[in-house]
Amino acid sequence: MHVAANIQYHQVKPLELQPLPVLILSSVALLVIGVVMISSASMDMAAATLGNSYHYVIRQVIFAALGCLAALIAVNVPTSWWERSGWLLLGIGLAVLVLVLTPLGRTVNGSTRWIPMGLFNVQVSEVAKLCVIAYLAGYVVRRRDALLNSWSGFIRPLIVLGLAVGLLMIEPDFGASVVLTVAAAGVIFLSGVRLTRFLPLIGLMAFLGTVLVVSAPYRLKRVVSYLDPWKDQFDSGYQLTQSLIAFGRGEWTGVGLGNSVQKLFFLPEAHTDFIFAIIAEEFGLLGALIVLALFTALVVSGLVIARRAEKNDMPFGACFSYGVTLLIGLQAVINMCVCTGLLPTKGLTLPLVSYGGSSLMITCIGLGVLARVEMERLDKEKMASELPARKTRGGAVYE
Repeated sequence: MHVAANIQYHQVKPLELQPLPVLILSSVALLVIGVVMISSASMDMAAATLGNSYHYVIRQVIFAALGCLAALIAVNVPTSWWERSGWLLLGIGLAVLVLVLTPLGRTVNGSTRWIPMGLFNVQVSEVAKLCVIAYLAGYVVRRRDALLNSWSGFIRPLIVLGLAVGLLMIEPDFGASVVLTVAAAGVIFLSGVRLTRFLPLIGLMAFLGTVLVVSAPYRLKRVVSYLDPWKDQFDSGYQLTQSLIAFGRGEWTGVGLGNSVQKLFFLPEAHTDFIFAIIAEEFGLLGALIVLALFTALVVSGLVIARRAEKNDMPFGACFSYGVTLLIGLQAVINMCVCTGLLPTKGLTLPLVSYGGSSLMITCIGLGVLARVEMERLDKEKMASELPARKTRGGAVYE
């Protein structure tokens, strides 16, 4: 009897998918691919414009090291801190969005999105996205009943989201606005809000999106050129056609690392927004599919972490994990769709792969948060599994 009881408490669990190793391995693989591809895509341009072939590579290695350090710090920050600091984080997010619109902001190609910080520039939209998602994750947990049962509870977080998106549009940063809006809506929807509540919001967003596109000539031009980029391939359709040429040159297995022609001043932003096209040119369809598979593994592991946190009564960790995963996944999908001509051209980087310190470091912090949520869930599960065995120590059954 004692043996049977002991076996009951120590049953072997079936093998389960462990999302944490998958998350770490896919993230590290993408980070390494990014450094390698930035060295390939930027060296010729850096030598011609800056006189130093390794300018972007050295900076990206530094950003990667700082990003890993930021991820380690985030792993050691309890999720309860993020939950308690929701208002503080929202204030920081909105403050940097306002600050960039002052003379401190730096304008590049007609958009004021950066604040110079000496050796590097901070892209405020990256900071704001994470801060707003952290606040919304806390809101849907604190105000769950009002969120699910009243229109006022549903509209309040949308007002905060609208304020952040409005500031982003003033910069303007249409791509970041779309990513933040969809990720925030995803967090609210996954918290249990009925789909019917979203129908008016979807209609409103579609209307406002159409107005924004039509009201800005450069956005309308991008949409028109996206529909037929070859019609004006040397003007409005130039970036997309050059990106498609890179995909065509790559064929199945690519032309080889370092042998890209499109990076030689044909494809603008080859080491940032269009690095996926250079990957496809140098490593072909096979290389592009490997990158796609790594992002799929990263996003799926993030969603699994969020779902398991939800099942283990960790509502804030679940909502925050959903939001972080959606931010990374949406940005990756939009970037790859832009490079392949499935979406109009947008200034969004490929997370962990494209050149840029702000995006890389914030992404690493988000990955650290996901790892922390999973570690807390495992600790909670371990404590719950040990509880029956501890109870038997005072009775007739011993280990």
